[in-house]
Amino acid sequence: MNRDASTEPVVVPGSTFGPVFAGLKPHMAALDEFLREQTGAFEPEIREMADYCIDTSGKRIRPALVFLSGWQTEGRPSSALVRAAAVVELVHLATLVHDDIMDGAALRRNRETAARKFGATPAVLLGDALFAHALHLAALFPTTEVCRIVAESTRRVCAGEIVQTMRRGSTRVSRDDYWRIIDLKTAELFRVSCQLGTRLTGAAEGYVAAAATFGRHLGIAYQIYDDLTDFYGDEQRIGKTLGTDFASGKLTLPLLVLMEKLPATERAGLRDEICGSAAGQMSLRLHQMEILGVFDEVETTVLQEIASAETALAPWATESSSALLGQLCGVLRAQLRALRERD
Repeated sequence: MNRDASTEPVVVPGSTFGPVFAGLKPHMAALDEFLREQTGAFEPEIREMADYCIDTSGKRIRPALVFLSGWQTEGRPSSALVRAAAVVELVHLATLVHDDIMDGAALRRNRETAARKFGATPAVLLGDALFAHALHLAALFPTTEVCRIVAESTRRVCAGEIVQTMRRGSTRVSRDDYWRIIDLKTAELFRVSCQLGTRLTGAAEGYVAAAATFGRHLGIAYQIYDDLTDFYGDEQRIGKTLGTDFASGKLTLPLLVLMEKLPATERAGLRDEICGSAAGQMSLRLHQMEILGVFDEVETTVLQEIASAETALAPWATESSSALLGQLCGVLRAQLRALRERD
């Protein structure tokens, strides 16, 4: 694919992940149009609630992965890619609705969460309805493979959320446990987005596998970056409630590293805060993270995962979509640098 102005990074309205590509504008417009049409598929009693969740202000990372991995020409994308992008976005939106309930979050995308606006119990069922509609759309493909892939991926995402929920308020979480959780709950949808994009455009099996591996490593890197933002981000800029991981007893990598680096005499206090037997001292923990170099170590881990993502694509440099996917690694590196500068 020839590189021209359409592949230069630009900011697409509604994206807070960072710059994406001008060539994606018609793809995102088609996705937004398709998603708005889906509101009518829900029962009249819950259409307003569904419409509230199916908004156009999100990061759209997973749909971007579908479109970029299946890149063929500029202009309006195929209906198959648009539907696949909508499927993964609906699954993701459903997980956000459920996440916000469990985290007690008040803000998402600079407005009230569904749980805060409609109540926790209706929001649980709303998330279920979004999941169900995603599977309905997946079942409309002429092959059952898409529905099977999406159903298995959705189950894995839910499993990751369940495991994380059961580990809340516990310090008996190893690094391997943490990796397993984020592999399931976040990296899985990144992986399947790249798998669907390449599969639906008839890519070679080897490239389908490489793109899926790329997506998995990018997803892990993004989740660890997101865990860093819970401590170092700007709530107004990011548009969601921060500090919820710590407050809800999630032992993410920044806290795991801090736990490892703290002297034994001080570790007990942090354990009490994570377990909920003592009030969380965010300012103190941030100060300790700064002194002990927690950001540096976690940043290194993110960069290693980004490098692994790039390595997966390296043998497929001649694929037109490979270079576009690879540029997302640069976007995440830039986001990480911005977070460091704020720190």
